[in-house]
This record gives sequence, C-alpha cells and structure tokens, in this order.
Amino acid sequence: MKRLLPSLSPRSLRGRIFLSLAAALVFFLSATLALYTFDHRDLEVLARARTVAGQAMVVYRALIKTDPAARSAVLRSLELPTGVRAALLPAPPADLGPAPLGIARLVQSNFLLTPLPPHLRPRDAVVLGTWDAPAMEIGLAFPDTGWLAVTVPVPAFMLWRSWFYFSLFLALLGLGLGLALLLAHSLTAPIRTFALAAEKLGRDVNAPPLPESGPREIAAAAAAFNRMAERIRRFVEDRTFVLTAIGHDLRTPLTRLKLRAEFLEDDEMRAKILADLDEMEAMLSATLALGRDVSTSEKAAPLDLVSLLQTVLDEAGDTAAEPVPLSFAGPERLHVTARPQALKRAFANLIGNAVKYGRAAHLSLHPPSDEGGERMVTIDIDDEGPGLPPEVLERVFEPFFRVEESRNRETGGMGLGLTIARNILRAHGGDVVLLNRAEGGLRARVYLPA
Repeated sequence: MKRLLPSLSPRSLRGRIFLSLAAALVFFLSATLALYTFDHRDLEVLARARTVAGQAMVVYRALIKTDPAARSAVLRSLELPTGVRAALLPAPPADLGPAPLGIARLVQSNFLLTPLPPHLRPRDAVVLGTWDAPAMEIGLAFPDTGWLAVTVPVPAFMLWRSWFYFSLFLALLGLGLGLALLLAHSLTAPIRTFALAAEKLGRDVNAPPLPESGPREIAAAAAAFNRMAERIRRFVEDRTFVLTAIGHDLRTPLTRLKLRAEFLEDDEMRAKILADLDEMEAMLSATLALGRDVSTSEKAAPLDLVSLLQTVLDEAGDTAAEPVPLSFAGPERLHVTARPQALKRAFANLIGNAVKYGRAAHLSLHPPSDEGGERMVTIDIDDEGPGLPPEVLERVFEPFFRVEESRNRETGGMGLGLTIARNILRAHGGDVVLLNRAEGGLRARVYLPA
C-alpha cells in the first residue's frame, strides 16, 4: 500500500483512475444512503404519528367513561409517561399553531386504531405543532362536554438508530476505496511495464523482450512492442555491421597505397601522401572503435565509481606530455551499476580531452539527486583551457567534428572521442553536456543513473 500511495497525484494516470473510481463509489454509496434515509424518515414519521395519537388516546380512554364532574380528579391521579402533560379545557387548545394538513390527517387517522364504541369516540379533534417542534398538542372533544388537551413530546429524528449501520457504511466505503486503489494499480501496471521496457530499450538495444502474457489486448501490445524492438535491433546491427565492414575492408587498399607511395621518387610528395594515408587509417580505426562501442555485449555489473574515476585520472596524468594539475573531490565510495570497460573508456575520453586541450582535469563527484524524475549521479570534469564558442558546445558531439580547423589529428584529434563518450553514457541511461565556466575553462558534466 505504501508503494501505491505516492503516485496518486491527479497528474498521474493511476491517481486519475483512483479518483474517478472513488468519486463514483462515494456518489453511489451516498445515493444509497440518501434513499435509505428518506425511506427511514417516512417510517419514522409513521411511528411518531402512531406514538402521539396513541399517548393522547390513552389519556382519553381513561377519562371518557368517567362522570364529567370527576374527570379532573381522575386526571390528577393518572401516572402519565415522562414528558406527557394533560389538561381539561372548555374550548379547543390554541397554545401552538395548527399542524400542517398532512401531519394532522396522519395523526387523526391513528385515532381510529383505538377500539372504542362509536358513541364514546371524540366528536372532534385538533392537532397543533410540527415534527420539528419539541412537542405536539392534541385536542380531543368529549362527546358530552369539554375538551381534553394532551401535550406529547416529539422525539428527535434519528438518522442512525444503531451505530451498526453507520459502521457498516464506513466499512463498505473503506473496502470500496481499497478495491478502487488495487484496480487503478492493476490497470496502470502494464503501462508502467511498457515505460520501463522502452527505457531499457533506449539504454540497451539488446534488452530482454516483454512477456507476452496477460489480457488479450496487453499481450497483443507486448507482442507489437517486441516486434518493434527486434526491428530496431536488426537495423542497428545491420548499420553497425556495414560500418565496421567498410572500415575493415578499406584497410587493404590503404595498405596497398602505402606500399605504392614508397616507390615515389619525390620525397616531399611521398611524405604528404603517407601522412594523409596515416590519417585515413587513424580515422578508420576510430570508426571501428565506434562500431565496437555500439555493438558491445559487455554486461553491466556493480562497480565503485570513485575508484574508476581515480584510476582514469591517474592514467591520464601518467600519459600526459607534460605535468598538468589533476584533482578529485567527492565521497570515498559510490557504487553504480554499469559496463566497467565502456564507462572507463567514456571517462578516459573526457578526461583526456580536458588534459590535452584544457591543460588540467579537476573532477567533482556529487551524490545522487533527482534529475527529471530519476536519481542521477553528477560528475563535473573541469579544465583550465579557453573554453569553446557557445554555438559549438553541442556540435562537438557530432562524429568527426573538430573545433581545430587545421584538421591535424595531432592537435585536433579524430573528432570521435566525445561522440563515443556520449554514446556510452546514453547507453547507460545518462548523458554528458559541455558548459563554459564563468571563471574560465570548460566543464563536462556527466549524468549517470544512481
């Protein structure tokens, strides 16, 4: 139940379904309660009329067969019910206002239920007051002379004569709300499953297929999703295979061109051609590396991110052409689930760029926080270089794009390092962006699922 309640906001589908079912349940239960209340009130009115008429007729029967001169004494000797008062009057009572016609007729009809000979029945009767008043007054005219005025207390109207019915109503309402919650959860569970499957497919094209079970519509949707995933998987594999096959097959003609270039007599021309061929071979190697990263089958496993970052940082310092400032700030341990070799290569590319072009690498590892509804670990890689123009901060992630326009691979690289790093991080469900620091230099901000 605790797992179900946090997602019951009106913006969530589960919350909307639950609120709709709960509103319908409350409406129908309230309507049922209203019908019961109206019916119960009608029965209560009939019972009141019978009670008022009966108590008045009890006093009347005790006095009707008594001599008119002795009725006062007999009335004083009667033990009347609690709250009931009686008096002998020469005229009809008028202390209260006349009762509504419906109430008066209902009470008067109950006078007939008392068995009396016709000559002893009241020759006239008046009903004063309403059901909402604390008491009603009944005036009965004796057949001979005088009137009897009986004041009868009116009991308060009770919606619930027993707490059992109210408790039953609350129990049914609670049970209905619980069933509505479970129903909302069961209806939205397949949607959450599809969302998780789509997220996994976005991270790993080889993610396991959805189980094609459950109701017919859900099974059909799962089958369609699996077919789509299979088509995407084949498309990626075909494109990757073509990419790596072309890169591999081009090595042979490049090797032949190198051999033929060696026979050129012009030393300057031979050097230029060999340099171009070396650059082409380096680009092919980078292309093959990119293809391997896309089609990698390395399994994800728990790893200590702090240890991995410190290892990559130390290796970057060891391979740097000259000593550069390196630092790390963050917790002593932080575990994530990732593909170790792929993640190490992504950070090696980012830290290598910071060392090569920014002449420094300062790493800051931040604890997990909510980013876009998902807990993410943030890693900042800062350098001390000149930064980048704002218009190329995103373009540098494009394959073979280089900010350095000389196209010299010694100074500008192949233009695939950031592409490979972003592909690896996005395959893990994270990302990397570049930001110019206000104090100078470039910051590579990496997001990884916690």
